Amino acid sequence: MRPLSILGSTGSIGTQALQVVRQLQQADTGKVSIAGLAAGSNAELLIAQAREFCPRVVAVGDAGKYSQVKAALADLPIEVCCGEEGLIHVATLPEVQTVLAAIVGFAGLKPTMAAIEASKDIALANKETLVVAGHLFTDAVRQRGVQLLPVDSEHNAIYQCLVGESLGSVHRLLLTASGGPFRGYTGAQLATVTRAQALRHPNWEMGAKITIDSASLMNKCLEVIEARWLFDIPVDRIDIVVHPQSIVHSLVEFVDGSLKAQLGMPDMRVPIQYALTWPQRVPAPWPRFDFTRYPQLTFETPDAASFRSVGYARHVLEQKGNMPCILNAANEVAVELFLQERIEFTRIYDLIEQAMTHVTHIPEPSLEELLQTDAETRTLLQARAVTS
Repeated sequence: MRPLSILGSTGSIGTQALQVVRQLQQADTGKVSIAGLAAGSNAELLIAQAREFCPRVVAVGDAGKYSQVKAALADLPIEVCCGEEGLIHVATLPEVQTVLAAIVGFAGLKPTMAAIEASKDIALANKETLVVAGHLFTDAVRQRGVQLLPVDSEHNAIYQCLVGESLGSVHRLLLTASGGPFRGYTGAQLATVTRAQALRHPNWEMGAKITIDSASLMNKCLEVIEARWLFDIPVDRIDIVVHPQSIVHSLVEFVDGSLKAQLGMPDMRVPIQYALTWPQRVPAPWPRFDFTRYPQLTFETPDAASFRSVGYARHVLEQKGNMPCILNAANEVAVELFLQERIEFTRIYDLIEQAMTHVTHIPEPSLEELLQTDAETRTLLQARAVTS
């Protein structure tokens, strides 16, 4: 059996990962077991997951939910812990071979880094970890010799396209984007969209934060940064292509002009299973792509004027240092403010740009300095949101 810990088990990726594990165990096609589960504050779902999969350890990030989880699992031989230390404990269990890092946002950075330091293979669904600390993260992966498998559909697609290829033969990477629910909107139209509209993604079922990132195209900005570190490709050789059908998950163009693309239905269980069972491919019951149902696959250039986030990736990577951390923290704050209906949609871009202008730039930050940058950015934008 391949023992697995899931960080973020109650989120969108975590729950779908457990669907994959459940199916693999029932079909006896993939030998994956659950050793640890960690969640933020959804105690009820964490309890249900623990009772079904019986991991050795569960952790709830919200220390206020510890007593509830502990009492509910008292009849089972499950260790219960809480807080950041609990998340790190789940990430570093001695018997665990692979850690699925699916905690949303900056909160996933320290547990994921701890897993790498403990020489765990990483199935990475937390793009913010690479965005915030790409240089530190990739250095740690290299030094520990661990396997890093991307779970995001776009990066998973590129990873599959690169099997058997050398990075020296790659001309550019093309990340596809659905365009989200507001494809074709002008800047003026974006200023009036509502929370409910932004949460209605046309193709994918995802958590609230990433759904808003998809609506603003900020997810593509973050994915460009992630791809730069995952595949060691300069940002000027990574492009975004809008593909409304979400069937082509991404492409690689090689120096001879050939292209490889990975296609399939928009279903996150496919890349999750690939990452959890790699290097094998095992049967799965998920819906299959039928060419006759998609007679046209179309591609467009993203509208960088209306969706200002498209240009942010190149800017922060050229600035280097802690600038990607500033971008990520500002986006997390701005998205939360929008979800709370305290700012309009286009204010997300405004707040990010203000942070990139006003937060202290550090050319070569340590991990501790990145933590300080994150805190400084959040404090600045919370204050600006109150006065705006």
